[in-house]
Amino acid sequence: MNTPPALYESSLTSLTLLARGKVRDIYDIDAQHMLIVTTDRLSAFDVILPDPIPGKGRVLTAVSNFWFAKLQHIIPNHLSTMTLAEVLPDAEERAQVEGRAIIVKKLQPLPVEAIVRGYLIGSGWKDYQKSGAVCGIQLPEGLQQAQQLPEAIFTPSTKAGVAEHDENIAFAEAVALMGEDLAVQVRDASLALYTEAAAYAKQRGIIIADTKFEFGTDSDGTLYLIDEALTPDSSRFWPADQYQVGISPPSFDKQYVRDYLETLDWDKTAPGPSLPAEVAEFCAAKYHEAEVRLTQAGV
Repeated sequence: MNTPPALYESSLTSLTLLARGKVRDIYDIDAQHMLIVTTDRLSAFDVILPDPIPGKGRVLTAVSNFWFAKLQHIIPNHLSTMTLAEVLPDAEERAQVEGRAIIVKKLQPLPVEAIVRGYLIGSGWKDYQKSGAVCGIQLPEGLQQAQQLPEAIFTPSTKAGVAEHDENIAFAEAVALMGEDLAVQVRDASLALYTEAAAYAKQRGIIIADTKFEFGTDSDGTLYLIDEALTPDSSRFWPADQYQVGISPPSFDKQYVRDYLETLDWDKTAPGPSLPAEVAEFCAAKYHEAEVRLTQAGV
């Protein structure tokens, strides 16, 4: 695998930097457009680690763009038709972010994250063990860890800041935040996106256990899919051939890094610890494998 140099932080002097998130750097283009650069930064336990995962940003960009194209019949997305060469005419600047930058329409982000769960894992499994429900949605008795749910469920959460944690909310609270029409649109679009993507991914040997979508609206109130879509960062991907009910399966994401960090004497507050090269490389390989499985024909 030939991986170009890792990019921990972008530096574009021809555009104004609007924000740096956990992974993405956002630049202003004009009144209607922004440039989003997906770096190789990695956050774990809501702390940005000091070491990049080489190629991770390119993988996330390629996978998101694949899904944006594949699922645009369900809902429009935020991608613009402008080219990177139009926005960054300087070849040197362009080379810094090529393959990891997208030009998007400026939209009004909605105040909730749209989470769809198809399997009982993570905080959903903990919730179910305590209450028999996930985010207030009652489920059948006797389900096991990692078991597929009778049908996918929509469990929205609040959006936290860079150093804060998201909080699960009931659908009624999403209605209170967005209004009933928009909340229903978001729920229905999220379930449709997940259902189609999960069926496709399963043919490629990947189970999408759960995923997070983000949405925005334009000045007319039209709903768009924004941010990233169905990547190893925004989803829990499991290898289908290693899946079994009752245990937490291995995954195609940063879980390997989380597991390593759990072995350290670290209190999960900034600054994060450095990663050994072999941990970063293994994580990069898992991201790359997910991209190949999902996006390359004949795999």
